[in-house]
Amino acid sequence: MLFLARSFRPATTMGCVRTWNIAKYLTRLGWEVTVVTPQPSIWRYVEDCEAAEADLRREGIRRILTDHQWRWLMAEQLNCWNQGLGWFAGGVCRQIARRLSIDQGIGWLKAAEQACAPLTENDVDLIFASGPPFTAFRLARHLAERLGRPYALDYRDPSTENPYANYQARRTVVQEEARLLADCAAVTIVSHSWGVALDQRFGLGAKLHLVTNGYDSEELADIAPYNFGHCAIVYTGDLYPPKRVITPVLAALKRIMETLKSSAAPWYFHYYGRHEHHVYEEAKRLGVMARVVLHGRVPRAEALAAVRGARATVVITSVAEEATLADRGMVPGKVFEALGLGTPILLIAPPDSDIALFAEAVGVARRFIGSETNGMVSFLTDVGRGWTPKLRDREWYAWTNLAKKMDTVLRTVLESSGSFLLRPAPAPRVAKGATI
Repeated sequence: MLFLARSFRPATTMGCVRTWNIAKYLTRLGWEVTVVTPQPSIWRYVEDCEAAEADLRREGIRRILTDHQWRWLMAEQLNCWNQGLGWFAGGVCRQIARRLSIDQGIGWLKAAEQACAPLTENDVDLIFASGPPFTAFRLARHLAERLGRPYALDYRDPSTENPYANYQARRTVVQEEARLLADCAAVTIVSHSWGVALDQRFGLGAKLHLVTNGYDSEELADIAPYNFGHCAIVYTGDLYPPKRVITPVLAALKRIMETLKSSAAPWYFHYYGRHEHHVYEEAKRLGVMARVVLHGRVPRAEALAAVRGARATVVITSVAEEATLADRGMVPGKVFEALGLGTPILLIAPPDSDIALFAEAVGVARRFIGSETNGMVSFLTDVGRGWTPKLRDREWYAWTNLAKKMDTVLRTVLESSGSFLLRPAPAPRVAKGATI
């Protein structure tokens, strides 16, 4: 399998969690996986490159490492000139790119294509692309046509109907998405509602498959709980005002502070992530800054230790009471990690959302809309007194099981296409300047 995955370890984007586990567990199920991904030096934030290299060798996962052009389109994630005039010029170009519906990851397309140029039909049975960037889907079709092999697409987020996008995709972009989906052999997607929306727009039928995100029990087994020394509420990750804001949680914290007896154990809210400014401004406005701790970006292991050591972790999809179909499909990957760690979740989401149904099914969370402050206070009071979730069927969301679903989908593609070659897989060749 040639796996087009721009987000991949040792980079630290959330998408890396899914792509790594797909590669890891498909390899254990008998696949020979070669990942096409940028050089680690291209990323602004990476974690423990030596450990990532060791894991790749142990699992037997190959890589074709590429360059990445037009990095200023993703200045927060990629190493580029992003100060002074570079910051200003890049910002102007990013605004123009958004208005023209240009994928931020388009600079990876040509570099990845060049790195894959020496591959022949004898090197590949199946091409699998995980997006975003959705330009990877275009590359998948190009390689499939050149090599005479089928391609499958993995949607980690919607492409032209992203609920957090503040612009409407151009018609030509939607038309290209329709062509890519029409030509592919299979599509996997991470939530039911997003699958329904995609099928309604493009008529995918039987080629569409639900493979949610999940947790890696091997990774979580090594995570020791952080000892906060007090009742800690933890939020890890990004915030996207006005839909995903921290305000309801801080309002509940304020109510707890006002009602606690002086002898009671203190509550603190801990934020781990890059949106410290939003949390700081809201905490200051609500008068709870004394009970808020801002940690900024931290290594993944530190964030997981915080979740395991917390009395409750917070997951927010939208503070609105109503949601579109695209909104209802938002299921952040971190909810599965909290499930794997067994930490109670304070969930803020619309009542008819996929994540609400998931939380009810596995028993890990209590769900609220953004205005239900009293309910949040009651829940946090319960966990402060020792309430723990009674988990049900969480093993369905372990990557050991999710990978079996992915394996079935991809093997069916090979069987129906007749492209599977019963032969020893040769080591893939790469272009000059690219490395394995």
